[in-house]
Amino acid sequence: MKSQYQNIKDEAYEANMQIPAQHLALYTWGNVSAFDKDKAVFAIKPSGVPYPDLTADKMVVVDLDGKVVEGKLNPSSDTPTHVVLYKDFAVAKKIDMGGIIHTHSTAAVAWAQAQRSVPLFGTTHADHLQTCVPCTPYLSEEQVKRDYEKETGLLIVKYFEEQKLNPNETNMVLVAGHGPFCWGKTADKAVYNGAVLEEICKMALYTLQVNPNATPLPEYIVNKHYERKHGPNAYYGQK
Repeated sequence: MKSQYQNIKDEAYEANMQIPAQHLALYTWGNVSAFDKDKAVFAIKPSGVPYPDLTADKMVVVDLDGKVVEGKLNPSSDTPTHVVLYKDFAVAKKIDMGGIIHTHSTAAVAWAQAQRSVPLFGTTHADHLQTCVPCTPYLSEEQVKRDYEKETGLLIVKYFEEQKLNPNETNMVLVAGHGPFCWGKTADKAVYNGAVLEEICKMALYTLQVNPNATPLPEYIVNKHYERKHGPNAYYGQK
């Protein structure tokens, strides 16, 4: 008998298998969740299980109180962060958000460890965002001691509010000293955004190596590239 959550378990499994396929993490250094807004649950990778050992049935289904509703394994240790982001972005702010990815991909982590937002240097970046890739400040010692993973989610939400960032448009963030979180309409799209972020971070690193005084892409070029993919008169791709 199939689980009533089989669709999101399958989706989460396929998305998690893309982490090693896209070279976004070593060992068990990443997780993806797939969200069912109608049921208010998400399926997520079990904690510490290597990717080759994963199956759809090993995905853990969790509700928005952080309680396991289906699954025999412990969910990812980052589950409380996913809970906060779904509750605030997908439910409260009603953005079209069906998946979240967190990895420790090398270039993105380098920027997070440097506590630097990623400047918008070129059109590859502008095809996906009209802003820099934001980087939060560090969590405080009190936050870490209180509830580290939940506080990570709260930090992201607070930073977006302070910076007046729209999570529907800025769908990626670096947490200082930690690494990237990305989201999308589906779990697969979240993985896509995670892979895009890693490439953007690499390009920005190389840009600063070639020219430490490189300046951001002019706004009119940024707007053109973003709008041709995402604007009301977008013409990139096939109809």
